[in-house]
Amino acid sequence: MEFPASLEAVYHRIDTFDPVTYARTRNFIDGGVSYISPYLSRGFITVPGVLIRLKNRGFSFSELEKFIQELAWREYYAKTWFRLGDGIFQDIRHPQEGVLHHGIPAALVHAQTGIEAIDEHIARFPQTGYLHNHLRMYIASLACNVAHYHWSGPAAWMYYHLLDGDLASNALSWQWCAATFSNKPYWVNQENINHYTHREQRNTLVDCSYEELPYLAFPDIFKEKFDFTPQEPNIPFQVPQINPDLPTFVYSHYTLDPNFHAKEKGNRILVMEPSHCKRFPMSPRSIQFIVELAAQIPDLQVYYGEYADLDCCGTFRDHPILAHWQGNREAYPFLAPDLIGDFPSFFSYWKPLMKRLEKGWSNNFQPVEDGNLSFL
Repeated sequence: MEFPASLEAVYHRIDTFDPVTYARTRNFIDGGVSYISPYLSRGFITVPGVLIRLKNRGFSFSELEKFIQELAWREYYAKTWFRLGDGIFQDIRHPQEGVLHHGIPAALVHAQTGIEAIDEHIARFPQTGYLHNHLRMYIASLACNVAHYHWSGPAAWMYYHLLDGDLASNALSWQWCAATFSNKPYWVNQENINHYTHREQRNTLVDCSYEELPYLAFPDIFKEKFDFTPQEPNIPFQVPQINPDLPTFVYSHYTLDPNFHAKEKGNRILVMEPSHCKRFPMSPRSIQFIVELAAQIPDLQVYYGEYADLDCCGTFRDHPILAHWQGNREAYPFLAPDLIGDFPSFFSYWKPLMKRLEKGWSNNFQPVEDGNLSFL
């Protein structure tokens, strides 16, 4: 699947997406998924904007419910990130049980797990930058619950390569599978993998019943660790030219919305901070994708440096990575900005959100200036 850096192409992808087929087939490797996650992760489009666009196509709430629920996972993770900050990079609710290793299993990175459906996609992963959600869960289950590696190492490796790399969605999904952000670990066996990837493979390390999985002996193939050394980022550098008579609109690699104050004249700067990129490395392909999206915003200058060194009072859309930025902070585009708190599970969050959305469906909700929804 290609991911063109064009707003028109993304809108076309949304406008031809079939949510009914998605609800029926999304768990299959060839299911009717939307392929818009890289654009959502980079803030090129927003969840409320996608929902409005689908609603305007005439779908009922029930037809869209499963897709909206998956979008709501992204919102749930983002709100958890806002609330916990760097706490999302540590075991949140429970310590991961049974950890024997830290780092990354080499067999995973080298696509040598012996599970054909997983190995074939991992082998292509550095080139494609994309994995189906079920494959991500399969990988996390193998790394955390079969190989007994702490989730943080493999999660960093996966984030590095993902075009849709979102620190909250990635870290919290891994923690969900490892049972540090859920009540039980996520297990997968070969029968499940075969079903959703249309395979008939047998005699793999997870070719057993679900009852047997927790008692598997540690597989020798996972003993060797991979020395993960990220490449230094190659980001086009500019010394921003700032007109002091105009407002300055500042973007991050999570908030690249072409519609952000698009009708106003102003300085426009994408700030990619070396301190962040060093702590959370991204692959050259991911950085190239970000730069390509940035090029869709007219007159946007790319600045590889710390925001504080710009010495400007910019206007920017809020995001957890921007907690230290000073300036005019505008609201993050949530489906339900007022729905806050420490929800014990996703579904404890989804139920009140669903009620708001169902009510808004009949009351003709609309996006407002800050990108959130207004329930009229």
